[in-house]
Amino acid sequence: MATSETLDRLWEIVDPLAAGVELEVVDIELRHEGRSGRVLRVYLDKVEKQEELDAPGLDELSRVSRELSDILDVHDVVEGAYTLEVSSPGVNRPLRKPEHFARFVGQRVRVRTGEMINGRKNFLGPLNGAAGDGVVVVQDGCEVFIPFGVIVKANVEYEWASP
Repeated sequence: MATSETLDRLWEIVDPLAAGVELEVVDIELRHEGRSGRVLRVYLDKVEKQEELDAPGLDELSRVSRELSDILDVHDVVEGAYTLEVSSPGVNRPLRKPEHFARFVGQRVRVRTGEMINGRKNFLGPLNGAAGDGVVVVQDGCEVFIPFGVIVKANVEYEWASP
């Protein structure tokens, strides 16, 4: 696992690179993965989407990847060897920041918490609100308030159309 200092520094570096091609940083992960060693994954998405499934292009992702690789080679932000991957987050994109949640109000989301809320830690349902210090998710027909501080992991759960 990466230290929070390392991840914070990576966000500071990647944010302006992504903004330069009108992308936003969705998430950054640095983790060990079996025999392949450490992997630094940077997930980028379009700031303004024309359609729900509109994703960043290969040219945009490649540009950020090249620039980021050059910067990380010069500034020893990540110690040791690692593989850099820059990609789109996919349709079930992670939700990390309050503004991410606000953008997806009305969408179906999955939220995992670090502590029990109403007897559970996992929630799946429509995101009814995101403001102040938390989100409101509809679970089993009831609105549940979940403070940002207890959210361990959250993502959009894309609903595929029936054939």
